[in-house]
Amino acid sequence: MLKSQKIILFVFLALLAALVYLEATRPQPVNWFPSYDRRDKIPLGTFVLHKLVEDSFKNDFEETDLPPFEFLQQENLHGNYLFINDDLDFGKTELDSLFNWASKGNNVFISANYLNKKLLDTFKLKMRTQVSLSSIITEPLVTLTNKHLSSGKTFHIERNLPVRYFSQIDTISQIVLGVSGIYENSATIREPEINFIQIPWEKGNFFLHTQPEVFSNFFLLKGENFTYTANLLSYLNNGKTIYWDNYYKSGKHIDISPLRVLLNNKFFKWAYYFILIGMLLFIIFEGKRKQRSIPIVHPLVNKSYEYTRTIAGMYLDKNEYHAIAQKQIVLFLEYIRTHLRLPTENINERFFRSVAERSGNTLPDTIDLFSLIKKINSQNNTGKDELMSLYKKISSFKDAGKGE
Repeated sequence: MLKSQKIILFVFLALLAALVYLEATRPQPVNWFPSYDRRDKIPLGTFVLHKLVEDSFKNDFEETDLPPFEFLQQENLHGNYLFINDDLDFGKTELDSLFNWASKGNNVFISANYLNKKLLDTFKLKMRTQVSLSSIITEPLVTLTNKHLSSGKTFHIERNLPVRYFSQIDTISQIVLGVSGIYENSATIREPEINFIQIPWEKGNFFLHTQPEVFSNFFLLKGENFTYTANLLSYLNNGKTIYWDNYYKSGKHIDISPLRVLLNNKFFKWAYYFILIGMLLFIIFEGKRKQRSIPIVHPLVNKSYEYTRTIAGMYLDKNEYHAIAQKQIVLFLEYIRTHLRLPTENINERFFRSVAERSGNTLPDTIDLFSLIKKINSQNNTGKDELMSLYKKISSFKDAGKGE
């Protein structure tokens, strides 16, 4: 290497080191991701709320990482189920289990900007987003209708956020507990809209709230905002256990990378990147003069495709459609075990849901395919049309997985 090349390389490495240092020491921007996870200290995390509720209720506080359907299968669960997230999209089975649990004298408290259609339809509700005609920025104002709790005070969420509300409720059976509006240079709600309701459900209740930001670190740590959140939760202060949901969280932590220990620390992360860059430079400059030509080795010709076509043709010539269908089913179950990592011994509703989620197919399509498989396995003869239908459904199922 010439002297001039060494100087250029040294300058390049010095500039690279300076860039890494500046990047590592640069202040991190505020993360406004709507996490609502109990471990997150970012503005829209619920670290502060979780700590306060845990300390306040002590033995009457329990967390669950399970989906509601599984959690409510346990016996002797009585109390209040608390859901907080920006978006809650319960499945039909989960909603049915929540309805059944509430009917036994329990409370379900849900705070979310967006609720799924089945839940809204069941309660005859409609939701909309309030829009300001004078500004593109919408900062929510919230208050409770119970004067003993709110004292007429309105709370301002100083952040541009959607102001969601119930545009239609059942006024005969549902109780309005709170309203919201858009901040317009004053703390007075000029056009109040319903954002908090109580829905009696047989012996229990559903509490629906549309502004989950009031449970976030950002809101609770400002002024006296915590009094509004405390008054909201006072509807659950009935001496029974509060079950804190960790399953439906947008910021739910899932550790999947073996390098997570290094990458979660910015100093370790940049040291790791610096080592990779150094290794790349070493390969470029050292491998240049040591590189030798690599002979081309042609791969062996794969004859398995021709062999498979020959065997399939033999079965088709003999009209053994049932045997072909059974072999397709065996191969498809092996595909589920190896590609989706799911056991196929117990084929039930939970199995269908897991297959649908991991493969990218809808639950009805998955159930339809396995219904056809069950039918073919239970009969002695299979027609050509059924064989073609099975083939098309399996192909469509696999194509959906590849599309993800």
